[in-house]
Amino acid sequence: MGEISAKSGMKTALIAGSTGLIGSQLLQLLLNSDRYSEVVALTRQDLPEHPKLKQLKIDFAKLGESLDQFKADDVFCCLGTTMAKAGSKENFYQVDFYYPLLLAKSTIQRGAKQFLLVSALGASRSASVYYNQVKGEIEEAVSTTGFETVHIFRPSLLLGPRTEHRTGEDAAKVVYKIFGFLIPKKYKAIQSSKVAKAMLQLASLEKPGIHIHESQDLQSF
Repeated sequence: MGEISAKSGMKTALIAGSTGLIGSQLLQLLLNSDRYSEVVALTRQDLPEHPKLKQLKIDFAKLGESLDQFKADDVFCCLGTTMAKAGSKENFYQVDFYYPLLLAKSTIQRGAKQFLLVSALGASRSASVYYNQVKGEIEEAVSTTGFETVHIFRPSLLLGPRTEHRTGEDAAKVVYKIFGFLIPKKYKAIQSSKVAKAMLQLASLEKPGIHIHESQDLQSF
């Protein structure tokens, strides 16, 4: 897909999950974009300094209090973990449902207009897999918080430079390299950089409503 022109006016972006696979690439795009004069990153670790970057170290459980000093136009939520890393359903639910919803509620109260959420292929409250159930629940929850625009991104298996080791995903990538040509387009693995690029470009449209972007559609970015 070709470059989408941003609407005029300098804005502030807020990103949560800026050290993850998609988030780290999206952060660089936001900092390099003429659309934003300021980028606020909610983080638990230090990030490289940049003139446009404001780092806010936070306890996500106290997110509302931490955001009192900031207002954002566009909110990018790249938060997420795995069942293996979380260690329990309760911990997983906290990271993939509670924190994103708290982020949405806290930022809309402070004037945010757009919320862009990284979900997953197959997300549905009625899914048989717990991971996809939670993703479906958070999609529904953020869609009813009152944002003018909500973009939901459902990527398939992500390809890209992870800093952490994920055994299951590593095995899936090997299978994909061998049998990728047999996999339907809907399920094909996708470069994380394409998802990050799609998030920035679609935010620039400022198109009201709730928009769900499936993995096969994201391949064109």
